[in-house]
Amino acid sequence: MDICVVLPEECISRIISFTSPRDACRSSVVSPTFKSAVESDAVWEKFLPSDYQQIISSSSSTTTTLVSLSKKDLYFHLCDNPLLIDNGTLSFSLNKASGKKCYMVGARRLSIVWGEAPQYWTWTDQRSLPESRFAEVAELNFVWWLDVIGRLETKTLSSKINYAAYLVFKFANSRHGFESRPMELSVHLEGSESEARNKRVVLDPPRNSLPRPYQRRGNGWMEIEMGEFFNEHGDDGIVVCSLFDFHGGDVKCGLIVEGIELRPKI
Repeated sequence: MDICVVLPEECISRIISFTSPRDACRSSVVSPTFKSAVESDAVWEKFLPSDYQQIISSSSSTTTTLVSLSKKDLYFHLCDNPLLIDNGTLSFSLNKASGKKCYMVGARRLSIVWGEAPQYWTWTDQRSLPESRFAEVAELNFVWWLDVIGRLETKTLSSKINYAAYLVFKFANSRHGFESRPMELSVHLEGSESEARNKRVVLDPPRNSLPRPYQRRGNGWMEIEMGEFFNEHGDDGIVVCSLFDFHGGDVKCGLIVEGIELRPKI
């Protein structure tokens, strides 16, 4: 028996809303009735985070256009167009397959040792790096040891999800100190430093080295996974993501940091 005959479209929409965005899109090809049901705001309202209106209202960019979108169009807009919030220091987007929250902590929101000392770090604005989503990025002039930390409250993330943190960076044409000495990468909940599993990674290995430690993002930036954690309840505290090298001895320069991104590891 054809379910489209037995159930009204509103019921089909209700059922689809308990699946996932990916399943909903697949369902739209079943029949014209299913396609119409999938387009319903009732379906995509369930896929959007419960606090999406609050997040949008905190955006530093105009939100008038977003309010007028259908819930489906809003969902995909937030997947493809990260929204700047908290005075432009944080970006918010959605994972397209699951609808779970993704955040990038911009360089201005990171704790960078000597970051305000112009002899060590330069803050480059978007006119020089238009491919950045943030107004400013941090470019390393030179240091002997490195310490970059990003923090984010876990209550802002989706719960019951395994998250990975990624350093988003690139190199200036002239760089030094990252081609041989491994950097330390770490992700842990604040207060549980003893449980952290540090990764040691050479950020800029020789060109013929395989596999490469990073992935290219397609917008001129690269990313490298720093570690992961399970966001059990969403109120576990603060997740701490760090890049550091305390050994000293080698001058480092030419690293450009856009931010640290946390997104579901699907």
